[in-house]
Amino acid sequence: EVAAQLGLRFHPCRGSMDLGQSSGGLPPDRVVEDIDTILSATENAIQRFHDPAPGSMRRIAVGPCSPFSVSQRLMRESAALARRHDVRLHTHIAETLDEEAYCQATFKRRPVELLEDLGFLGPDVWLAHCVHVNEADISRLATTRTAVAWCPTSNMRLGSGFAPAREMIDAGVAVGVAVDGSASNDGGNLLAEVRQAMLTTRGRKGPAAMTAREALRVATRGGATCLGRDDIGSIQVGKRADIALFPVDGLPYRGAEADPVAALVFCNPGAVQHLFVEGKPVVHDGQLVNLSEATMIWT
Repeated sequence: EVAAQLGLRFHPCRGSMDLGQSSGGLPPDRVVEDIDTILSATENAIQRFHDPAPGSMRRIAVGPCSPFSVSQRLMRESAALARRHDVRLHTHIAETLDEEAYCQATFKRRPVELLEDLGFLGPDVWLAHCVHVNEADISRLATTRTAVAWCPTSNMRLGSGFAPAREMIDAGVAVGVAVDGSASNDGGNLLAEVRQAMLTTRGRKGPAAMTAREALRVATRGGATCLGRDDIGSIQVGKRADIALFPVDGLPYRGAEADPVAALVFCNPGAVQHLFVEGKPVVHDGQLVNLSEATMIWT
């Protein structure tokens, strides 16, 4: 309801965990649910809230958390449920070396291999992280047209490592940029994440490894692909009018006239000045149009 009131395009996942510590999983038992409850609640969320129409402002995805917090049965049944209802699938995978060791010890599989065994790869799937993937894993992702949400700040904050995004993009994997969550990022600034993505790639692979324009394209068009959307992600005739405008004419951007796009990505990220979603104003002159920030903070 709040997303609709704000005017945001919203793609929430119905997350799930059924594998508690007493069953060999990572999360405390108090936060896990039984499989039947999870599947019923997930189906209910899809039936109540998912809108598959072109230009939809709200679509539901099925998101079992990870192999160390979700049973193999739930992973398989979540995939089957999502495909019955033609909605997207999401999970976190190959984020840490501990996870890789867990999958090898428990399933005799690398994390991406495990997902393939469970039927959890495909053009209807996007995966968060993919930090610890090898050439064979990347080939699997490309062949199955599985998308990846690249979370560079989160991965660095947690010391997880650096996702081989350059290698994935070059192999034909659809990669988008993401912030992960507040628990592992301490911010939700996607423009800052674009800068981080570009800089970490250059740090790994050299100054020619990623341009500002490519980083922005990965975040916009790549992000749309992760969400299974071909109607957003770029400013083109026939696409939805989702447009963010940033000022690049102040003192922090001196010299930006030479290349405003590069300045937007390279310089310290500023706040959006105007934001339109589905052609309607959501932010005007740096202020929310439909809700006051004070109301959001104190409600």
